[in-house]
Amino acid sequence: MGKNVAIFLPSLRGGGAERVMVNLARGLAELGLQVDLVLARAEGPLLAEVPKEVRVVDLGAKRVLYSLPGLVRYLRRERPSAMLSALDHANVVALWAKKLAGVPTRVVLSVHNPPSLDTANAQTFRAKLMPLWGQIFYPWAHTVVAVSQGVAKDLVQLTGLPMDKVKVIYNPAVTPELLAKAEEALDHPWFQPGEPPVILGAGRLTAQKDFPTLIRAFALVQRKLPSRLMILSEGEERPRLEALVQELGLEADVALPGFVDNPYKYMKHAGVFVLSSRYEGFGLVLVEAMACGTPVVATDCPSGPSEILQRGRWGMLVPVGDIQEMAMAILEVFQGNKIDAHQRSLAFSIDRIVRQYAEILCNET
Repeated sequence: MGKNVAIFLPSLRGGGAERVMVNLARGLAELGLQVDLVLARAEGPLLAEVPKEVRVVDLGAKRVLYSLPGLVRYLRRERPSAMLSALDHANVVALWAKKLAGVPTRVVLSVHNPPSLDTANAQTFRAKLMPLWGQIFYPWAHTVVAVSQGVAKDLVQLTGLPMDKVKVIYNPAVTPELLAKAEEALDHPWFQPGEPPVILGAGRLTAQKDFPTLIRAFALVQRKLPSRLMILSEGEERPRLEALVQELGLEADVALPGFVDNPYKYMKHAGVFVLSSRYEGFGLVLVEAMACGTPVVATDCPSGPSEILQRGRWGMLVPVGDIQEMAMAILEVFQGNKIDAHQRSLAFSIDRIVRQYAEILCNET
């Protein structure tokens, strides 16, 4: 294709949106595009996964807002034909930078969570202003990509954007690298033959992911069936979760190993994968677990899980925050109600999704 495109992010600290953008960068480069991954600060464990064909541009800013001057200079110097940004504050900075740079670069924004729920759960005054910023600045974008129908609907209702400016593109979750990593050997005593089944959760340890409900559900499961619980990743809720594990006397059977380089081999060998979130934009880890051939249980939260699982056809949906229902669903899986959702996961393959993004980024109209 021969065009140069930029992807702008705060960092690569390891969330679902960041992983999506790394997958997109790889896929766009494989289509023949020149891809720059422009980071407010080049840090985070996912840096190691950026392919050599993708150039990393470090703006060296302490915060996303402080990266604005550097991003303006980058746009004037490199003049990419298009720039894709992700995460709310980065989206606004990308739009400002394009205006200040005075370049014809088309800016495409991606929105990964329902904005109304992000705002309702915001911890800072700046984050609570996002709906206002969206109303004022998002119309400057060429296109706004929502990662699910639910996110698109919420975005339009909150910001007043016209629907013809919003396009739904699901996240590119299934890659050849994922499938290859899932087959790597897992040297962990919990996953050896004859050990109790492992319930796996993954995602930032934040209030949004509602891991306390999963831990309490696991306590109920253990009364019926010997099992273990492992939750991958890191976050500010770790002390609260560790305290809850101790309170319930589950220290021997719950592990919080933090961020791991290869979560897919854990998914491959887990007895069930559980997404316990209060809300999601999409639910990337859910599709990744499905691609690994692992049965899944998910909360029927806004917005992604029901779309991914087609209202329960490909996995079990339970009410948000319902400890009893979650425990019952996990036990059903362990007792033989296992749905192989690998085929459904192929709808979210990187080849299919990347071409949809390339069409938006490279189409001259």
